[in-house]
Amino acid sequence: AATGLFIPMKLAALPLWIAYAAATGTAATGCWVVAHECGHGAFSDNKRIQTAVGYLLHSALLVPYFSWQRSHAVHHANTNHISQGETHVPIVVNGRAGVETPGGERELATARLFGTKLFGAIQLFLHLVIGWPAYLLWGATGGPKHGVTNHFWPSAPFSKALWPASWPKKVLQSDIGVLATLGGLALAAAKFGALKVLALYGLPLIVTNMWLVGYTWLQHTDVDVPHLSGDDFSYMRGAFLSIDRPYGKLFDWLHHKIGSTHVAHHIDCTIPHYHAREATDAIAKAFPKAYLYDPTPVHKALWRVATNCFAVKRERPDDGRYLWVPV
Repeated sequence: AATGLFIPMKLAALPLWIAYAAATGTAATGCWVVAHECGHGAFSDNKRIQTAVGYLLHSALLVPYFSWQRSHAVHHANTNHISQGETHVPIVVNGRAGVETPGGERELATARLFGTKLFGAIQLFLHLVIGWPAYLLWGATGGPKHGVTNHFWPSAPFSKALWPASWPKKVLQSDIGVLATLGGLALAAAKFGALKVLALYGLPLIVTNMWLVGYTWLQHTDVDVPHLSGDDFSYMRGAFLSIDRPYGKLFDWLHHKIGSTHVAHHIDCTIPHYHAREATDAIAKAFPKAYLYDPTPVHKALWRVATNCFAVKRERPDDGRYLWVPV
Protein backbone atom coordinates (compact mmCIF):
# COMPACT_ATOMS: atom_id res chain seq x y z
CA ALA A 1 0.00 0.00 0.00
CA ALA A 2 2.93 2.36 0.68
CA THR A 3 3.74 2.21 -3.03
CA GLY A 4 0.81 4.52 -3.69
CA LEU A 5 2.57 7.35 -1.84
CA PHE A 6 5.07 7.57 -4.70
CA ILE A 7 2.53 7.69 -7.53
CA PRO A 8 1.88 11.25 -8.76
CA MET A 9 -1.66 12.61 -8.80
CA LYS A 10 -1.66 13.14 -12.55
CA LEU A 11 -3.85 11.81 -15.32
CA ALA A 12 -0.80 10.30 -17.00
CA ALA A 13 -0.32 8.12 -13.90
CA LEU A 14 -3.82 6.62 -14.14
CA PRO A 15 -2.50 3.20 -15.33
CA LEU A 16 -0.24 3.11 -12.28
CA TRP A 17 -3.15 3.94 -9.98
CA ILE A 18 -5.25 1.18 -11.56
CA ALA A 19 -2.43 -1.32 -11.08
CA TYR A 20 -1.94 -0.12 -7.50
CA ALA A 21 -5.66 -0.50 -6.75
CA ALA A 22 -5.77 -3.98 -8.28
CA ALA A 23 -2.75 -5.22 -6.34
CA THR A 24 -3.63 -3.56 -3.01
CA GLY A 25 -7.33 -4.43 -3.17
CA THR A 26 -6.52 -8.03 -4.04
CA ALA A 27 -4.14 -8.30 -1.09
CA ALA A 28 -6.63 -6.63 1.26
CA THR A 29 -9.19 -9.28 0.35
CA GLY A 30 -7.08 -11.69 2.40
CA CYS A 31 -7.69 -9.48 5.45
CA TRP A 32 -11.41 -9.54 4.64
CA VAL A 33 -11.33 -13.34 4.61
CA VAL A 34 -9.59 -13.47 8.01
CA ALA A 35 -12.30 -11.21 9.46
CA HIS A 36 -14.90 -13.48 7.84
CA GLU A 37 -13.30 -16.43 9.62
CA CYS A 38 -13.47 -14.53 12.91
CA GLY A 39 -17.18 -13.97 12.34
CA HIS A 40 -17.65 -17.71 12.07
CA GLY A 41 -15.71 -18.47 15.23
CA ALA A 42 -13.01 -20.32 13.27
CA PHE A 43 -10.07 -17.99 13.92
CA SER A 44 -9.22 -18.52 17.59
CA ASP A 45 -10.36 -20.35 20.69
CA ASN A 46 -10.05 -17.03 22.50
CA LYS A 47 -13.32 -15.25 21.73
CA ARG A 48 -12.04 -11.83 22.80
CA ILE A 49 -9.06 -12.02 20.45
CA GLN A 50 -11.27 -13.37 17.71
CA THR A 51 -13.84 -10.60 18.04
CA ALA A 52 -11.16 -7.91 18.30
CA VAL A 53 -9.34 -9.07 15.16
CA GLY A 54 -12.55 -9.46 13.15
CA TYR A 55 -13.97 -6.13 14.33
CA LEU A 56 -10.78 -4.19 13.57
CA LEU A 57 -10.19 -5.74 10.14
CA HIS A 58 -13.78 -5.41 8.98
CA SER A 59 -14.15 -1.88 10.35
CA ALA A 60 -10.99 -0.87 8.46
CA LEU A 61 -12.72 -2.09 5.29
CA LEU A 62 -16.01 -0.28 6.17
CA VAL A 63 -17.79 -3.54 6.96
CA PRO A 64 -20.13 -3.47 10.00
CA TYR A 65 -18.71 -6.54 11.75
CA PHE A 66 -21.56 -7.76 13.97
CA SER A 67 -24.25 -6.82 11.43
CA TRP A 68 -22.53 -8.82 8.75
CA GLN A 69 -21.86 -11.68 11.19
CA ARG A 70 -25.60 -12.02 11.73
CA SER A 71 -26.68 -11.73 8.09
CA HIS A 72 -23.93 -14.08 6.98
CA ALA A 73 -25.04 -16.69 9.50
CA VAL A 74 -28.53 -16.44 7.99
CA HIS A 75 -26.96 -16.96 4.55
CA HIS A 76 -25.24 -20.13 5.76
CA ALA A 77 -28.40 -21.46 7.37
CA ASN A 78 -30.42 -20.92 4.17
CA THR A 79 -28.03 -21.41 1.27
CA ASN A 80 -29.94 -21.43 -2.05
CA HIS A 81 -33.29 -21.22 -0.25
CA ILE A 82 -35.62 -19.33 -2.58
CA SER A 83 -37.46 -17.49 0.23
CA GLN A 84 -35.09 -17.32 3.19
CA GLY A 85 -31.74 -17.08 1.39
CA GLU A 86 -29.78 -13.96 2.27
CA THR A 87 -27.52 -13.29 -0.74
CA HIS A 88 -27.74 -13.86 -4.50
CA VAL A 89 -31.33 -15.04 -4.29
CA PRO A 90 -32.66 -15.02 -7.88
CA ILE A 91 -35.81 -13.36 -9.09
CA VAL A 92 -38.57 -15.77 -10.14
CA VAL A 93 -40.71 -15.95 -13.27
CA ASN A 94 -44.31 -15.48 -12.13
CA GLY A 95 -42.97 -15.17 -8.60
CA ARG A 96 -45.35 -14.91 -5.66
CA ALA A 97 -44.63 -11.81 -3.56
CA GLY A 98 -43.61 -12.68 -0.02
CA VAL A 99 -42.70 -16.25 -0.96
CA GLU A 100 -40.43 -15.59 -3.93
CA THR A 101 -38.83 -12.50 -5.45
CA PRO A 102 -41.09 -11.61 -8.40
CA GLY A 103 -40.07 -9.98 -11.67
CA GLY A 104 -38.33 -12.77 -13.54
CA GLU A 105 -40.39 -12.34 -16.71
CA ARG A 106 -39.42 -8.65 -16.91
CA GLU A 107 -35.76 -9.48 -16.35
CA LEU A 108 -35.78 -12.03 -19.17
CA ALA A 109 -37.58 -9.60 -21.49
CA THR A 110 -34.93 -6.96 -20.75
CA ALA A 111 -32.15 -9.46 -21.42
CA ARG A 112 -33.68 -10.34 -24.77
CA LEU A 113 -34.09 -6.65 -25.63
CA PHE A 114 -30.49 -5.75 -24.83
CA GLY A 115 -28.95 -9.05 -25.89
CA THR A 116 -27.24 -11.39 -23.46
CA LYS A 117 -23.74 -9.96 -23.96
CA LEU A 118 -24.66 -6.34 -23.26
CA PHE A 119 -27.04 -7.30 -20.46
CA GLY A 120 -24.38 -9.61 -19.05
CA ALA A 121 -21.89 -6.74 -19.01
CA ILE A 122 -24.46 -4.63 -17.15
CA GLN A 123 -24.94 -7.46 -14.67
CA LEU A 124 -21.19 -7.62 -14.09
CA PHE A 125 -21.07 -3.91 -13.28
CA LEU A 126 -24.15 -4.00 -11.06
CA HIS A 127 -22.91 -7.03 -9.12
CA LEU A 128 -19.20 -6.31 -8.83
CA VAL A 129 -19.21 -2.51 -8.42
CA ILE A 130 -22.61 -1.69 -6.95
CA GLY A 131 -23.52 -5.03 -5.36
CA TRP A 132 -21.74 -4.87 -2.00
CA PRO A 133 -22.85 -1.38 -0.90
CA ALA A 134 -26.33 -2.15 -2.24
CA TYR A 135 -26.48 -5.26 -0.07
CA LEU A 136 -25.35 -3.41 3.05
CA LEU A 137 -27.68 -0.48 2.49
CA TRP A 138 -30.91 -2.15 1.40
CA GLY A 139 -30.34 -5.90 1.34
CA ALA A 140 -30.03 -6.20 -2.44
CA THR A 141 -30.28 -9.83 -3.70
CA GLY A 142 -31.62 -11.00 -0.33
CA GLY A 143 -34.69 -13.23 -0.21
CA PRO A 144 -38.18 -11.91 0.55
CA LYS A 145 -38.37 -13.18 4.13
CA HIS A 146 -36.46 -10.30 5.72
CA GLY A 147 -37.63 -7.48 3.46
CA VAL A 148 -35.59 -4.32 2.87
CA THR A 149 -32.79 -4.39 5.43
CA ASN A 150 -29.95 -2.06 6.35
CA HIS A 151 -26.73 -3.22 8.01
CA PHE A 152 -26.18 0.14 9.71
CA TRP A 153 -29.68 0.90 10.99
CA PRO A 154 -31.73 -1.99 12.46
CA SER A 155 -35.14 -0.32 12.61
CA ALA A 156 -37.66 1.78 10.66
CA PRO A 157 -37.85 2.72 7.88
CA PHE A 158 -36.05 -0.59 7.23
CA SER A 159 -37.22 -4.07 8.14
CA LYS A 160 -36.36 -5.33 11.63
CA ALA A 161 -36.82 -8.99 10.69
CA LEU A 162 -33.09 -9.68 10.26
CA TRP A 163 -32.21 -8.34 13.71
CA PRO A 164 -33.92 -10.30 16.52
CA ALA A 165 -33.18 -10.15 20.26
CA SER A 166 -29.94 -8.27 21.04
CA TRP A 167 -28.84 -7.84 17.42
CA PRO A 168 -30.05 -4.23 17.02
CA LYS A 169 -27.60 -3.23 19.76
CA LYS A 170 -24.81 -5.10 17.99
CA VAL A 171 -25.64 -3.37 14.71
CA LEU A 172 -25.08 -0.01 16.40
CA GLN A 173 -21.86 -1.31 17.96
CA SER A 174 -20.71 -2.20 14.46
CA ASP A 175 -21.39 1.37 13.34
CA ILE A 176 -18.85 2.70 15.85
CA GLY A 177 -15.99 0.91 14.07
CA VAL A 178 -17.14 2.06 10.63
CA LEU A 179 -17.56 5.65 11.83
CA ALA A 180 -14.08 5.57 13.37
CA THR A 181 -12.62 4.52 10.02
CA LEU A 182 -14.61 7.19 8.19
CA GLY A 183 -13.38 9.75 10.72
CA GLY A 184 -9.78 8.74 10.08
CA LEU A 185 -10.33 9.01 6.34
CA ALA A 186 -11.87 12.46 6.79
CA LEU A 187 -8.84 13.64 8.77
CA ALA A 188 -6.52 12.24 6.10
CA ALA A 189 -8.52 13.96 3.39
CA ALA A 190 -8.30 17.28 5.25
CA LYS A 191 -4.53 16.97 5.43
CA PHE A 192 -3.62 15.33 2.12
CA GLY A 193 -6.67 16.01 -0.06
CA ALA A 194 -9.78 13.98 -0.80
CA LEU A 195 -8.52 12.87 -4.20
CA LYS A 196 -5.37 11.39 -2.68
CA VAL A 197 -7.38 9.47 -0.07
CA LEU A 198 -9.77 8.25 -2.76
CA ALA A 199 -6.85 6.97 -4.82
CA LEU A 200 -4.98 5.42 -1.90
CA TYR A 201 -7.95 3.90 -0.06
CA GLY A 202 -11.13 4.13 -2.13
CA LEU A 203 -9.94 2.48 -5.32
CA PRO A 204 -8.42 -0.57 -3.58
CA LEU A 205 -11.59 -0.89 -1.48
CA ILE A 206 -13.66 -1.13 -4.67
CA VAL A 207 -11.39 -3.96 -5.85
CA THR A 208 -11.75 -5.77 -2.52
CA ASN A 209 -15.52 -5.46 -2.72
CA MET A 210 -15.44 -6.78 -6.28
CA TRP A 211 -13.52 -9.83 -5.13
CA LEU A 212 -16.00 -10.41 -2.31
CA VAL A 213 -19.07 -10.26 -4.54
CA GLY A 214 -17.39 -12.22 -7.33
CA TYR A 215 -16.48 -15.02 -4.94
CA THR A 216 -19.96 -15.21 -3.43
CA TRP A 217 -21.73 -15.01 -6.78
CA LEU A 218 -19.71 -17.88 -8.22
CA GLN A 219 -19.90 -19.94 -5.05
CA HIS A 220 -23.68 -20.19 -5.26
CA THR A 221 -24.65 -19.59 -8.89
CA ASP A 222 -24.30 -21.43 -12.18
CA VAL A 223 -26.53 -22.41 -15.06
CA ASP A 224 -27.21 -25.91 -13.72
CA VAL A 225 -27.33 -25.16 -9.96
CA PRO A 226 -30.89 -24.86 -8.63
CA HIS A 227 -32.47 -22.99 -5.76
CA LEU A 228 -34.91 -24.81 -3.51
CA SER A 229 -38.37 -24.30 -2.08
CA GLY A 230 -38.93 -24.49 1.65
CA ASP A 231 -40.39 -27.99 1.34
CA ASP A 232 -37.34 -29.33 -0.51
CA PHE A 233 -34.69 -27.41 1.39
CA SER A 234 -32.43 -28.76 4.10
CA TYR A 235 -29.24 -27.34 5.53
CA MET A 236 -27.09 -30.05 3.99
CA ARG A 237 -28.77 -29.87 0.57
CA GLY A 238 -28.09 -26.14 0.53
CA ALA A 239 -24.48 -26.62 1.59
CA PHE A 240 -23.89 -29.11 -1.22
CA LEU A 241 -25.22 -26.59 -3.75
CA SER A 242 -22.09 -24.51 -3.13
CA ILE A 243 -19.47 -24.71 -5.88
CA ASP A 244 -15.69 -24.95 -5.62
CA ARG A 245 -13.63 -23.41 -8.43
CA PRO A 246 -9.96 -23.22 -9.49
CA TYR A 247 -8.52 -19.86 -8.44
CA GLY A 248 -4.87 -20.88 -8.76
CA LYS A 249 -2.06 -21.00 -6.23
CA LEU A 250 -1.53 -17.24 -5.92
CA PHE A 251 -5.13 -16.28 -5.17
CA ASP A 252 -5.63 -19.35 -3.00
CA TRP A 253 -2.63 -18.23 -0.96
CA LEU A 254 -3.70 -14.59 -0.76
CA HIS A 255 -7.35 -15.37 -0.01
CA HIS A 256 -6.93 -18.46 2.17
CA LYS A 257 -8.64 -20.78 -0.34
CA ILE A 258 -12.03 -19.09 0.16
CA GLY A 259 -13.14 -19.94 -3.39
CA SER A 260 -11.62 -23.39 -3.87
CA THR A 261 -12.78 -24.95 -0.57
CA HIS A 262 -16.17 -23.31 -0.11
CA VAL A 263 -18.26 -26.47 -0.05
CA ALA A 264 -16.44 -27.61 3.09
CA HIS A 265 -16.92 -24.15 4.56
CA HIS A 266 -20.68 -24.41 4.10
CA ILE A 267 -20.85 -27.90 5.51
CA ASP A 268 -18.98 -26.75 8.63
CA CYS A 269 -18.08 -23.08 8.83
CA THR A 270 -15.93 -23.58 11.94
CA ILE A 271 -13.25 -25.41 9.93
CA PRO A 272 -10.25 -23.00 9.84
CA HIS A 273 -8.85 -22.17 6.42
CA TYR A 274 -5.62 -24.09 7.06
CA HIS A 275 -7.64 -27.33 7.30
CA ALA A 276 -10.08 -26.51 4.50
CA ARG A 277 -8.15 -28.29 1.75
CA GLU A 278 -7.94 -31.46 3.82
CA ALA A 279 -11.67 -31.29 4.57
CA THR A 280 -12.51 -30.64 0.91
CA ASP A 281 -10.56 -33.67 -0.27
CA ALA A 282 -12.35 -35.85 2.28
CA ILE A 283 -15.77 -34.52 1.24
CA ALA A 284 -15.06 -35.00 -2.47
CA LYS A 285 -13.99 -38.59 -1.81
CA ALA A 286 -16.92 -39.44 0.47
CA PHE A 287 -19.63 -37.71 -1.63
CA PRO A 288 -18.44 -37.75 -5.25
CA LYS A 289 -21.96 -37.37 -6.67
CA ALA A 290 -22.97 -34.51 -4.38
CA TYR A 291 -19.73 -32.50 -4.32
CA LEU A 292 -19.73 -29.68 -6.90
CA TYR A 293 -16.47 -28.63 -8.54
CA ASP A 294 -16.34 -26.70 -11.79
CA PRO A 295 -12.93 -26.71 -13.52
CA THR A 296 -13.92 -23.87 -15.87
CA PRO A 297 -11.43 -20.97 -15.61
CA VAL A 298 -12.94 -18.43 -13.24
CA HIS A 299 -13.14 -15.56 -15.72
CA LYS A 300 -15.04 -17.76 -18.18
CA ALA A 301 -17.35 -19.05 -15.47
CA LEU A 302 -18.07 -15.49 -14.35
CA TRP A 303 -19.02 -14.47 -17.90
CA ARG A 304 -21.19 -17.58 -18.28
CA VAL A 305 -23.07 -16.76 -15.10
CA ALA A 306 -23.42 -13.07 -15.96
CA THR A 307 -24.81 -13.81 -19.43
CA ASN A 308 -27.14 -16.68 -18.56
CA CYS A 309 -28.32 -16.52 -14.95
CA PHE A 310 -31.05 -13.86 -15.03
CA ALA A 311 -34.15 -15.50 -13.55
CA VAL A 312 -35.38 -18.88 -12.34
CA LYS A 313 -38.65 -20.74 -12.71
CA ARG A 314 -40.26 -23.58 -10.81
CA GLU A 315 -40.98 -26.11 -13.50
CA ARG A 316 -43.68 -28.13 -11.72
CA PRO A 317 -45.69 -27.69 -8.49
CA ASP A 318 -44.45 -31.07 -7.27
CA ASP A 319 -40.77 -30.18 -7.96
CA GLY A 320 -39.21 -27.89 -5.39
CA ARG A 321 -36.30 -26.90 -7.63
CA TYR A 322 -36.09 -23.49 -9.26
CA LEU A 323 -34.05 -23.68 -12.45
CA TRP A 324 -32.41 -20.91 -14.49
CA VAL A 325 -34.45 -20.02 -17.56
CA PRO A 326 -32.51 -19.91 -20.85
CA VAL A 327 -32.80 -16.63 -22.76
